[in-house]
Amino acid sequence: MSEHYELFLTCPKGLDGLLLDEAQALGLIDARAQVSAVRGRGDLETAYRLCLWSRLANRVLLVLARFPVANAEELYLGVNAVNWRDHLDPGGSLAVEFSGKGSGIDNTHFGALKVKDAIVDNLRAEFGRRPTVDKVNPDIRVHLHLDRGQAVLSLDLSGHSLHQRGYRLQQGAAPLKENLAAAILIRAGWPQLAAEGGALSDPMCGVGTFLIEAGLMAADIAPNLRREHWGFDKWLGHVPALWRKLLAEAEQRAAAGLARTPLWIRGYEADPRLIQPARNNIERAGLGEWVKVYQGELATFEPRPDKGQRGLLVCNPPYGERLGDEASLLYLYQHLGERLRQACLGWNAAVFTGAPELGKRMGIRSHKQYAFWNGALPCKLLMFEVEPRQFVTGERGAEPRQASAGAPAPVVEQARLSEGGQMFANRLQKNLRQLGKWARREKIECYRLYDADMPEYALAVDLYRDWVHVQEYAAPKSIDPAKAQARLLDALAALPQALGIPSERIVIKRRERQGGKRQYERQNSEGRFMEVEEGGVRLLVNLTDYLDTGLFLDHRPMRLRLQREAAGKRFLNLFCYTATATVHAARGGARSTTSVDLSKTYLDWARRNLSLNGFSDKQKLVQGDVMEWLRADRGEYDLIFIDPPTFSNSKRMEGVFDVQRDQVELIDLAMTRLAKGGVLYFSNNFRKFELDPGLAARYQVEDISAQTLDPDFVRNPKIHRAWRISAR
Repeated sequence: MSEHYELFLTCPKGLDGLLLDEAQALGLIDARAQVSAVRGRGDLETAYRLCLWSRLANRVLLVLARFPVANAEELYLGVNAVNWRDHLDPGGSLAVEFSGKGSGIDNTHFGALKVKDAIVDNLRAEFGRRPTVDKVNPDIRVHLHLDRGQAVLSLDLSGHSLHQRGYRLQQGAAPLKENLAAAILIRAGWPQLAAEGGALSDPMCGVGTFLIEAGLMAADIAPNLRREHWGFDKWLGHVPALWRKLLAEAEQRAAAGLARTPLWIRGYEADPRLIQPARNNIERAGLGEWVKVYQGELATFEPRPDKGQRGLLVCNPPYGERLGDEASLLYLYQHLGERLRQACLGWNAAVFTGAPELGKRMGIRSHKQYAFWNGALPCKLLMFEVEPRQFVTGERGAEPRQASAGAPAPVVEQARLSEGGQMFANRLQKNLRQLGKWARREKIECYRLYDADMPEYALAVDLYRDWVHVQEYAAPKSIDPAKAQARLLDALAALPQALGIPSERIVIKRRERQGGKRQYERQNSEGRFMEVEEGGVRLLVNLTDYLDTGLFLDHRPMRLRLQREAAGKRFLNLFCYTATATVHAARGGARSTTSVDLSKTYLDWARRNLSLNGFSDKQKLVQGDVMEWLRADRGEYDLIFIDPPTFSNSKRMEGVFDVQRDQVELIDLAMTRLAKGGVLYFSNNFRKFELDPGLAARYQVEDISAQTLDPDFVRNPKIHRAWRISAR
């Protein structure tokens, strides 16, 4: 065996350049970078040092052989030709990892099997005994990579991946791998800043990975010093004395580093459940005196190192995967930029993100950007110099208006809106001036402020007292998704400034045709209900948990009409939803009410609405399929309201309800229950709905759609259609 070995270091995608610099500094010679890897030469001491000190590598592979492979048999012979007695005890254990393909070997499991057979047969032929396979904790781990007819056979000195330092036994929902965190810190200039006595802070630290990696660098602690198991522990070529020497040197360096005055390294985390796991990780890393974690919200984040001390803010904000994440993430990035400008002047900032377009919303120009990968997700490291010359701010101008009270909001310097965002803000403020007067005069707390008035900003914006409920209409396929996303972010950025409402009171959802079970699915599970008032009744709305809020704003005039006409009447509400129309009828003096819906959730909500207004007696709530219930019911009603869904295919009903197809049967069944002199109101929101002409031949039918639109919906008269139907 030669004094020097060929060594092959693997790493996450995008880190090979940084790993090349690190490996050369640790003694690797003739080194060159490849995709997600670095190749070079070094003696066994260099190989051990790379295992112990590399902050970036995943694995350190010691190459045992290279040979051409034309078929599976040549693969077997090439592996079998190695003197395995120099590496593995015949009674030991091994694991084989195979990557690549070609030469008739297109299945990695088959390739690994051939490699294993070659090793086992080699040792059995010489010693009469064979090693066993242990995929979890083998004595040695063998790796073979096949590419374009060439096989590289290696021994994995690391064992488990080197990013598993051993300190992080508890982790959050979206952990960042330790070697990726180290790479980000290196790119951000932390090693040099730490050498100069700088400070570091992470305002969204999770379980502390950035903080711990920064502390290990600052205290000169080998990242894998506390690792208990290595891939070379039972390798027959292992030289324990050499390893113990390197380990002792690393222990001495760590002791000397920790003996120095600790640097100021602090993390803050809003989720109280992550504080103790972070502290536990810090203690396991031996950094209890260097790294501190506290519970704290981003809105109040303010690092407090020594006065005038330079520092680095580093963080990995969430990227967002669910519909509706855009709003919370946009405002999170805006708040992050605000805290940087207000609390970190003179510092540098490194923001690692899978949503770099949100970085543009921070109000600070990024002077450098580096491409990374977090697993399969392309990411960017955005670098900022937190100096006023880098700030992107708006001009002090027209004061935003408070949507709830109509009073002006304080003038604050805000991030400048884009041209389109400013146009959107101007339209919101114009609508607010016009509709706000009407709403205050009519004592209306909830109304539609904007409904795709500008086609390029396809949103519906509703005010619920001092909350904003935003529904994004799904863009047609002809629209570039990137442009649609940019416009959405422009609009969301404009909302707090235009309306004077805090961003945490803005909720966004995506409105599109709901198929299958999705029309009934919960969007969230916050369970936060808000009480609003309309026409003298109190109603519960939920802005976060469902696609609809529990109150159809466009039916406000219809509900008030029912309230005016309900005195002394028997009221029937079909497809009652949360029974808001029933509450109005009860307030209007209805003799009795019956409300029918298929959803237990909505009927529970209806019961709460009725109880909130003191209507518990004579209010009947029925869970059932409306069509089936009408066929069986023998009651008589003076006032009937039907507002069916466009379609429904709940598992609780037979078949599928389609309002266009089933309207005649529905109305005919309901009219048989209508008392003499009674009135049935029928409405729906299907834009393409056409009332069957045969109904007008049998009943007195009046289209009252125009009478059921308040000023907040007259701009969109197709929002619903409504008819008054009575017997001839």
